[in-house]
Amino acid sequence: MAEFKDGFLWGGATAANQYEGAYLEDGKGMSVADVMSVGSHQQPRRIGVEREEGVVYPYDFASDGYHRYSEDCALLKEMGFTCYRMSIAWARIFPNGDDAKPNEAGLRHYERVFSELREVGIEPVVTLSHNELPLNIVTSYGGWGDKRVIDMYVRYCITVFDRYRDLVRYWLPFNEVNNLLLPLGAFIQGGIYHDGTEYFTAQPDYLQERIDALNNVLIASARAVKAGRDINPDFHFGTMICHITQYPRTCCPEDQLLVQADDLYRNCMCSDVMLRGEYPYYAWTYFRRHGIELELSDEERADLKAGTCDFYTFSYYQSICQTTREDEFTDQTSGNIMGGVRNPYLELTDWDWPIDPVGLRYTLNKVYDRYRVPVMITENGLGAVDAVEEDCSIHDSYRIDYLRRHIEEMRKAVDDGVDLIGYTPWGCIDLVSVSTGEMKKRYGFIYVDADDEGNGTFDRYRKDSFYWYKKVIASNGEDLD
Repeated sequence: MAEFKDGFLWGGATAANQYEGAYLEDGKGMSVADVMSVGSHQQPRRIGVEREEGVVYPYDFASDGYHRYSEDCALLKEMGFTCYRMSIAWARIFPNGDDAKPNEAGLRHYERVFSELREVGIEPVVTLSHNELPLNIVTSYGGWGDKRVIDMYVRYCITVFDRYRDLVRYWLPFNEVNNLLLPLGAFIQGGIYHDGTEYFTAQPDYLQERIDALNNVLIASARAVKAGRDINPDFHFGTMICHITQYPRTCCPEDQLLVQADDLYRNCMCSDVMLRGEYPYYAWTYFRRHGIELELSDEERADLKAGTCDFYTFSYYQSICQTTREDEFTDQTSGNIMGGVRNPYLELTDWDWPIDPVGLRYTLNKVYDRYRVPVMITENGLGAVDAVEEDCSIHDSYRIDYLRRHIEEMRKAVDDGVDLIGYTPWGCIDLVSVSTGEMKKRYGFIYVDADDEGNGTFDRYRKDSFYWYKKVIASNGEDLD
């Protein structure tokens, strides 16, 4: 079987809003993340444009990474990381999004982080916008539906590209950009908020509004990529797609067509634009059938063509099944709030997520066949409750098993011929879950002593998976025992 290539990027991933805490420190402005309450698998997160008295907002403290990044960097080095996917909080650089000048304290913070990573041989892979749109853009402009936000974003990108031109080479313009195709993404991805909205999972939905916002996001991405290459031709730009791999529940032909159409729309449309430089035929068909009017100027079309990305990244946690025979198959799964018909061949996590390692191999082959560009898995992992022993050890064999099985399928995909260049499992340091706002839903190799309400020392402890992943990296994925 083929081996992972020399120089394969082994690491992990976090996001600023879910990891940093210090939500108003050193001049940072409010973001959409700062008005999302704690929740659970049973209780949806509350959202708004103003904070409510007596409500816990978990991103206020998160994992306290803003103050502990140096300690965490040493732990990542100890594991042998060669890359680390992280994000910049836009509101730390431009607190309101439309400020006349950037916040120097925010720029200095990330300069210190990137420099420290570089000093220990870890390559930063940096997401420019990861679910933390400055809140002022929501309240003053209505979010990404306003074309003025394109220029705000590009200005922010140029600022950080220029500042970190010698420290960062790998950039991801937006996190899981395709989630704006779903009602769930309206607030955190699109900055879309309507008076009276209470819950993250029950937002009023206006499809035209979401598609307009997404179109502006894609134009902004392309213009940022163009600007970045002018600043440093050695920059590399990647997509970041939330890939929800789908299977037809039956061999009924209508089930095949259902999955084909939804897969193209949900999983492929945004990456088609970002890698091929234009909306695909099926997108225009979808818009026509749903009464969506999308106007693109000649300049915008040219920008989409000129600002394509050069590698493909995606998140993969699970697969789902779909069927047209809903009366026959009523057993549903709610994992990751993506839903779907339960797959009888797959086990579920405590949060009702199907576990499908083979689906990762299938997905890697699918996306590489479609785009023929290097591929990186930038999120994958198991959210679980971890028990801490008296000696502060954490025996998370379930996480090791999950990751082992997925890495085995990655090796098979490499043997299939996929040009896989990196793997950054999600939440390598425990952090706040975006879907539920919990700390107890843990993903990391590194345990953070904090609960859902921010109680705890925030001390770090190495889990069993820490030592296991260290061995995996040292062997370049050969030793998975």
